[in-house]
Amino acid sequence: MAPACRQAGNWQRTNQNIMYYVYAIKSLNKKYIYVGLTDNVNRRFNQHNNGLERTTRSYRPFKLIHIEKFETRPGARQKEKYLKSGCGKEFLKTL
Repeated sequence: MAPACRQAGNWQRTNQNIMYYVYAIKSLNKKYIYVGLTDNVNRRFNQHNNGLERTTRSYRPFKLIHIEKFETRPGARQKEKYLKSGCGKEFLKTL
């Protein structure tokens, strides 16, 4: 299986109907929040909860705590970077 960022060739798509989502998941057992970007939140959430992502495998199970929708990947990437910053993580902890 290709890495999640290459599974559907997200970075090469030109179809204007594609929406991008920035999401945050929180571990139910440990103090851990993960922020990611995808075009399919359900698929990514299931990948995290089923242990298919090495980065998040040991923090399972998760709950979805935040989703934002964007029309462009650069816009979504900018928000993802913010949520991964100190200020963004503090915001997510209040949810």
